[in-house]
Order: sequence, then structure tokens, then C-alpha cells
Amino acid sequence: MKSSLVSPLVFEPLFMERLWGGRRLATVFGKALPPAQRIGESWEMVDRPEAQSVVRRGPWRGRTLHELWSAERAEIFGDDLPPALRFPILAKVLDAREKLSLQVHPGPASSGGEAKTEMWYFAQALPGAEIFAGLRRGVERSDFEEAVRTGKTAELIHRLEVETGDSFFVPSGRLHAIGAGNLLIEIQQNSDTTYRVFDWNRTAPDGTRRDLQVDEALQAIDFTDSEPAMIQPEGETLVSCPYFMVEKWELIQPRAASERRAFALFVCLTGAVEAGGEQFVPGEFFLIPANAAATELHPGGPGSSLLRITLPATR
Repeated sequence: MKSSLVSPLVFEPLFMERLWGGRRLATVFGKALPPAQRIGESWEMVDRPEAQSVVRRGPWRGRTLHELWSAERAEIFGDDLPPALRFPILAKVLDAREKLSLQVHPGPASSGGEAKTEMWYFAQALPGAEIFAGLRRGVERSDFEEAVRTGKTAELIHRLEVETGDSFFVPSGRLHAIGAGNLLIEIQQNSDTTYRVFDWNRTAPDGTRRDLQVDEALQAIDFTDSEPAMIQPEGETLVSCPYFMVEKWELIQPRAASERRAFALFVCLTGAVEAGGEQFVPGEFFLIPANAAATELHPGGPGSSLLRITLPATR
């Protein structure tokens, strides 16, 4: 199917119930959540065997992300792309009503699981919100293993206070947990492998505890990673790594989606953004396809800001 695509691509979100989730995706971002469920994650763009984004409206309505990536790659996503079987980015919004488990993701050299590097942008952090990331300075692997055995794991983890507008990078191998009170955008490699090492002695409603993968976690943790800091932006760039690039735009005047023939995925953070005849408000994602890269984004009022997510060019 060929089309002179002008309208942005908008996908249906997939809502995930989580033990630690809440309802702020509805109250803050206006998402139509299923009733009486703790929704922890909204998967906004995903191409996995067990989960597929589907186009909500327009000429590609009803098509899955995987169909578009497989059959319309050059037209929608561009030419300078990695030779991946599936779209390489998974974009989410998370509502941490309670803190998440202390966990780690494997790296590319792991013998099991899918490698995952990710970044977080904190769209709203309640007073006292924090994250847990890396080890406290001076902690050795033997100290950590002893703490796991004695139930004192949390005492060895570095803590950082979080404010709205902060961002944080989580390379594979970094021990981490999102604290309660955080509403965040997560951009990650297309992976769903997580090794839990500690879950705060939490129990599910039926009294059971979630499984831990301590042995796998110990193999994946980077024990040289101590006391990491929040991202310090370089101009508009928050993250530039081999797996994705994330910028924060303060949209004061009209601006082209991309300077090269490549897609760009956006999420409105504050104010409103107009693109291709549509308006987007905070929490809404939209993709400008490669063949419409010159499409201009317009501020929908004062104080309009957004994240721009792309893949690095392969050449």
C-alpha cells in the first residue's frame, strides 16, 4: 500500500495491570483505563510476539506495527535503519503508585534473555519521590551477595531524589528500581527480560510473593556501577546511545519533525502540539513517518514541550 502519508500515525495503547500500578494514567493523562484495575504500564508503541501496537485511525488503520515494519519499512520508517526483525524500540508510560522491584536487565553478551537498555523521563514526580540505581560507593560483589542472603539488599542501593522534568539512563547491567509517586515515560530496547533480585518483601493479594531471579541477576549486575547521577542534558539531547536517541523540545515556533528522511516518534509533555492537522495533549504519542519528515510541528499554546525519539542512522 502506497500513500502520501501526511497525518501522524497514532497507535492504540495497551494497558498492563501491575501490582504496583495505580490510576494516574487516567487522572493526569486522560487515558481510558479499564475500571477497577491497577494499571502500571501503558505500552504506547510495541512490536513483540505477545504484544502488538495497532494503528488507531487513518489510511493504515488496523495495521499492526510489525506489519508496517515488515512491509512498509522504507516509506514509514526510512532507509538508514538497523536490520532488525522487529521495530527496535518499546515506548511506555509508567505509573508507580508503589515502588517497583529491585531488578536488572541483561546485556548483549548475556547467554540468556534479551538485552535491555532504557531511559526514563519523569513527567510527574510527587513530593518525596525517588529512584534506586546502582550501588553505594565502596560496595563490592561479596557485600551484595551477603546482603541478599540476609535480607538487607536495600541498604546497599544508591538512592536519588526525583523532580518533575528529570531524566535518567539505565544501561543494561545497572541495578535499579522506580520508587513510588513517579509517573514517567520509558524508552527502551525492544525487550521484556527482567531479573528481580528483591521485591521489598511484598505479597500479592493472594498472599504469594513474586518470583525472584537472584542467580541470573548476580550474573547480569555491573558491580562497578556506583552512585550514578541524573542525566545532564546536552542542549536538547537527553540520551544518544546505539539503541535510541531522545531529545526534549521546547516548542516555541513551528519546527520540522526531522531533518533527514526518517521517522520520529513524539510524546507531548506539556501544553499541546499540532501536527498534520491533529492536536496532541500531554501523554499522547504520535509518529511522523519518513515520507512526511518535513511535517511541521506547531505549539498549541504557550509552554508546549515534547520528547522526540528516533533511531541513530546506520550510516
